Amino acid sequence: MLPFIDLAAQRRRLGTAVDEAVAKVLNHCQFILGPEVRAFEAELAAFSGAKHAVTCASGTDALVLALRAFGVGPGDAVICPSFTFCATAEVAVLVGATPVYVDIDPVSFNINPAHIAGAVETAREQGLTPKVVIPVDLFGLAADHGAIAAAAKAHDLLVLDDAAQGFGATYNNRRIGTFGHATATSFFPAKPLGCYGDGGAVMTDDDKLADLMRSIRMHGQGSDRYDNVRIGLASRLDTIQAAVLSEKLKIFPEEIEARDRVARRYAEGLRDVVTVPTVPAGMTSVWAQYTIRLKPGAREAFAAALKAEGIPTAIYYPIPLHKQQAYKQYPVGKGGVAVSEAVAHEVISLPMHAYLDEATQDRIIDGVRRAVVR
Repeated sequence: MLPFIDLAAQRRRLGTAVDEAVAKVLNHCQFILGPEVRAFEAELAAFSGAKHAVTCASGTDALVLALRAFGVGPGDAVICPSFTFCATAEVAVLVGATPVYVDIDPVSFNINPAHIAGAVETAREQGLTPKVVIPVDLFGLAADHGAIAAAAKAHDLLVLDDAAQGFGATYNNRRIGTFGHATATSFFPAKPLGCYGDGGAVMTDDDKLADLMRSIRMHGQGSDRYDNVRIGLASRLDTIQAAVLSEKLKIFPEEIEARDRVARRYAEGLRDVVTVPTVPAGMTSVWAQYTIRLKPGAREAFAAALKAEGIPTAIYYPIPLHKQQAYKQYPVGKGGVAVSEAVAHEVISLPMHAYLDEATQDRIIDGVRRAVVR
């Protein structure tokens, strides 16, 4: 079976650089918030164009840190798409707020900004205070941040960009990291920029917000580690992971270009048999996943045919949040989520990584063409 994401190929390219970086940490023994963490935060901020980057223990914690720093809690509504990983809604519940689901655009699979107003209305009807909208840069493509910002301003919402899959992409020729009031990302190993464990970060231009998040990630400490001025978390990116990420960030721009080449070859080879993803003008994708859309009812046989040829596939996401057991009690905004429900039955993702060579990709393309039910 071919690898769906080939982390071993990237490991070979990095060679001894990661080993040497980790060895430095093992030698100085500053395993929590050591110098590599501060260095990586500066590198991450510079890469994204944000003033601050605050690292933490996971992408989920990154979202929680931002919501806590925003002051979101019980009685507040957090608007988010239903077609996304559960963490986007989970974090609202973790801080005591209520997620309100909105639908997605059928082409980009990202949040439909036109539905935000309906979600605000639904929240208010249920006695909630709409506080935040969390767009998701799904599958590596930036959401429509201009339209989202306009809708958020019209309804007095804060914007928390969930860039767990989209970090490194651009919108209007600006890298993700400076849209909205804060941008959260994940360094889970399968992400385009991933570490060798869990990790996350929040980027912001807001000095006060950054200071609050630094306090919250350290148990809410004030001027001293035993001067706790607020309820916080133990959520720090460990120094070894920061060292790994610094080395990976050095090659990240080249990997983004390589992923884009792979995506273009997929589109050229498949656009006449399946619905392939597209990137609007002025935007780029980091192609966290290469997700195609099939005809209704075709997915199960399609996946089985590829599996028989040793070609892996994955489905992101087969059940929208509003239908999942833990999340179905939360409200759906006016306008419904019909697109989310349809897409959940029709999307499937193909192998995608920066080290997918042309011969292997041709094998996948040929397999897909044979597997498609015309």
